[in-house]
Amino acid sequence: QVQLVESGGGLVQTGGSLRLSCAASGSISTNNAMAWYRQAPGKQRELVATITTGRVTNYADSVKGRFTISRANVKNTVDLQMNMLKPEDSAVYYCNLRNWFPMSGDYWGQGTQVTVSS
Repeated sequence: QVQLVESGGGLVQTGGSLRLSCAASGSISTNNAMAWYRQAPGKQRELVATITTGRVTNYADSVKGRFTISRANVKNTVDLQMNMLKPEDSAVYYCNLRNWFPMSGDYWGQGTQVTVSS
């Protein structure tokens, strides 16, 4: 089992910045991918950004150039730096870890609320 604990959400004005952090513990594969997803009320959960243990990153088009995902493999942490925030970025943000071979499993944090006021 893997436990994920997020922190850093809150309320910010349009154009502001927030930094989300997630710490993973438990049975974590040497090779894995960590990611941030978000879900706004009435909408499906969507991928925001991913990063592998090799630090290959991928971003949703809506956040490219504004958000930066990073990780510290030794500490099993992943951060999401969010700049130039917009009201449409408001959502509950979830940390995700996906174990790769030889382990498996897809794990989620409890979520942290991000609210961007206009």
